[in-house]
Amino acid sequence: MGAVTPSRHTAVMADEDAQYLTFMLGGEMFAIGILGIKEIIEYGSLTVVPMMPAFVRGVINLRGAVVPVVDLSARFGRQNSAITRRSCVVIIEARADDGQPQDIGLLVDTVSAVQEIPAAQIEPPPSFGARIRADFISGMAKVEGKFVIVLEVDKVLSIDEMSSLAEAGQMPALDADAR
Repeated sequence: MGAVTPSRHTAVMADEDAQYLTFMLGGEMFAIGILGIKEIIEYGSLTVVPMMPAFVRGVINLRGAVVPVVDLSARFGRQNSAITRRSCVVIIEARADDGQPQDIGLLVDTVSAVQEIPAAQIEPPPSFGARIRADFISGMAKVEGKFVIVLEVDKVLSIDEMSSLAEAGQMPALDADAR
């Protein structure tokens, strides 16, 4: 199972503070490092692509480039995200094992803020209790008295893993209304 090599987003260095984009997903706060984020766009119409895993909602045309949009909620094994006025697509540049850059959109419920989180406030991921795969979590940060799940973007967006899920036929059926 290959992993995406982060092109510009990496985990926090042990002694450095870093900036993170925080966002809501299913009532929980998540964060990803801002260095790999290209842009944030309003959710618009998607083109549904047949035979994709349930967490790939479709593709968008971003200035002539075809960009797949991954529903993070579905990627985490939850229900598809409900689309609202505040739904956003966070565009991230990732690299596959072959080194080719690939823009991927992440569908999130709402974008919160860009925050600097001191490395000292990020704890190792829990070994149990999280409702997503442990390898998807880089750490747990405490921001303004609340826990924020810091995502390991290269694991969440493993192009090779997502491709193998599609090839293996692990594509749960989606309601047409859910898309």
